[in-house]
Amino acid sequence: MNAPFLVVLGVAQDAGHPQAGCERSCCRPAWEDPSRAHLVTSLGLVDPRDGRRWIFDASPDLPRQLRHLDRLAPPKERPPDLAGVFLTHAHIGHYTGLVHLGREVMGASGVPLYAMPRMRAFIEASGPWELLVRLGNVSLQTLTDGQGVRLADDLVVTPFAVPHRGEYSETVGFRIRGPGREAVYLPDIDKWSRWSVPVERLLAEVDLAYVDATFYADGELPGRDMAEIPHPFVQETLARLADQPAALRAKVRFIHLNHTNPLLDPDSAAQDVVRSAGMRVAEEGEVFAL
Repeated sequence: MNAPFLVVLGVAQDAGHPQAGCERSCCRPAWEDPSRAHLVTSLGLVDPRDGRRWIFDASPDLPRQLRHLDRLAPPKERPPDLAGVFLTHAHIGHYTGLVHLGREVMGASGVPLYAMPRMRAFIEASGPWELLVRLGNVSLQTLTDGQGVRLADDLVVTPFAVPHRGEYSETVGFRIRGPGREAVYLPDIDKWSRWSVPVERLLAEVDLAYVDATFYADGELPGRDMAEIPHPFVQETLARLADQPAALRAKVRFIHLNHTNPLLDPDSAAQDVVRSAGMRVAEEGEVFAL
């Protein structure tokens, strides 16, 4: 490709799939056959015009995801470096991969780390993350809700705040606008009803949207009150968008799937339901040209 593009580097919830300690039917096949496993949610952004690469969220699977980026878009220099990392929030699947930028691993130099104010303060005040700042492995860049970061004249990334559990930071999604198309990355949000922006309006304004699909349905975690970990159930999103035009529904790519989510099985009945609704589950390695 000659234009900027996005690539899906992972689709699983923070703990990946299979998940540590799980021997149930949702994870057992992936333990026995690694080809059925899934990496933690992340997107890559590549501008082939100058070779720069960015990632959205630094997951625990960062080493393998950077390797995938290297193979898809070989870096112009060695060791390969990142033009930046955009963080959505401070839950473990979204920032803990930053450790690989430190002196024990890559020994990166001044990688721009884009974070909202509370997220930035968390990095600056908490070890081992603050060591990355102190040693110059990363260079913190403060994001502002609704204010775009211009990566090139025709490539802009804009954070937007969403409601989500904020133990250590606020939570944002990102709108990624390229020369011809625009995509959304929104892996975590509370119920759609708790957000002031109708999801239908968001979808109407962009060309593709990677949206939170942590859980397929209520009751997916036996013995737990799922109201304590609110996400839009996939079934809720399907119902909400059922009456929308087919072209709008086709923009949806479900991402950030918990290990219990039946959508991780491409042959599941749940996958058939999603496909019949005109939507899709994001797949690792899929590319979207901007």
